Amino acid sequence: MARWVLSECGVKPLPRIYPLPSRNGFASKTFMVSEIRQPLLASKAHVLRSSLGLSTKGKSWALNVSTPVAVASVDEDNERERVNEVNGVEDEGSFDPAAPPPFRLADIRAAIPKHCWVRDPWRSMSYVVRDVVVVFGLAAVAAYFNNWVVWPLYWFAQGTMFWALFVLGHDCGHGSFSNDPNLNSVVGHILHSSILVPYHGWRISHRTHHQNHGHVENDESWHPLSEKIYRSLDKATRTLRFALPFPMLAYPVYLWSRSPGKKGSHFDPNSDLFVPSERNDIITSTACWTAMLALLGCLSVVMGPLQIIKLYGIPYMMFVMWLDAVTYLHHHGHDDKLPWYRGEEWSYLRGGLTTLDRDYGWINNIHHDIGTHVVHHLFPQIPHYHLIEATEATKPIFGKYYREPEKSWPLPFHLLGVLVRSLRKDHFVSDSGDIVYYQTDPDLS
Repeated sequence: MARWVLSECGVKPLPRIYPLPSRNGFASKTFMVSEIRQPLLASKAHVLRSSLGLSTKGKSWALNVSTPVAVASVDEDNERERVNEVNGVEDEGSFDPAAPPPFRLADIRAAIPKHCWVRDPWRSMSYVVRDVVVVFGLAAVAAYFNNWVVWPLYWFAQGTMFWALFVLGHDCGHGSFSNDPNLNSVVGHILHSSILVPYHGWRISHRTHHQNHGHVENDESWHPLSEKIYRSLDKATRTLRFALPFPMLAYPVYLWSRSPGKKGSHFDPNSDLFVPSERNDIITSTACWTAMLALLGCLSVVMGPLQIIKLYGIPYMMFVMWLDAVTYLHHHGHDDKLPWYRGEEWSYLRGGLTTLDRDYGWINNIHHDIGTHVVHHLFPQIPHYHLIEATEATKPIFGKYYREPEKSWPLPFHLLGVLVRSLRKDHFVSDSGDIVYYQTDPDLS
């Protein structure tokens, strides 16, 4: 995101001082899996997959969905993550969100009803059919009336529907759309390519985001700037980095150049994002993306570029704003400052507990309850149509670690205020320390 702002301003790019992750997406010095004794890892690998709901059939299925491969904290950190219980963290006024929780990932999983794990491809496809019909219906209505009273309404509605298509493709990437990886791949390519998202490239980077959520350096999206990087920016760049609407237009550039301090592209099979076995996947997705771009070019010749801009271009930008705003708000903007982790303080569970649920009013159903985000981040293989029930079942386990979202009006205008306040105060984190919080630059705010 910041890289896009920098390129627009014509200033030099951010220095790359973040530790680069290994080609499997994990930083060797900070991710604990690499430090686990090999006999322990081998003996517990199947237990970890089972507790996360991963399939053990097929040599690559676990790697083809955005679900953690192995999480050291599930069993090894059991005693450490019960510290809150001993310290009486449940007492009113003494809750520390950075303290290890008094429950395990397995405890949360056990509270979720068994049917919530069932993936129904027919039900999933029904949402695809519904959304595609609405998309074409909206385009037909706008083209028929073709006046400047209808166009703004169309742009908002169609941009929201493009966002809904993205969420369904997102489910395909997680493997929560169906149990058939081929069906997931075909539907995911169709949905994501139609809105200019490289399916496999994004799927793999998003997997890295889930595997490292809440980690200062290793998280893949919307991770904080360290103070050293922040102070190295000139005032104009700092202002644009946190001034709307620029951060909400970052996604297309992120696909090309990733986040600040990281290198590579979602379109390049040789990028650090991918391992050699994923090369053909990236080539396929890039080819589909290119085909969609060519189709838009042909339609521009037939229908005229202005008509394509009105029918597709502006709704696409609205979709980008939805994506950037929603993903940002799921990791920022709570009234109480939430921790970010490094080193041994980070674990998959503790990182996941820093995510936030959001209420989007009428939009909840349209964008497939993606605002039900905490359970999704911990267990991304749960289908979107079971997330609300799964969340309700796990609230007693989460206790104060779950932050009830503010109820929305029919349209989530209240979240605009949350977004603006967060961008005004959440600027950087300390260069040192394994538990850090966002700090504010008073000159910028």
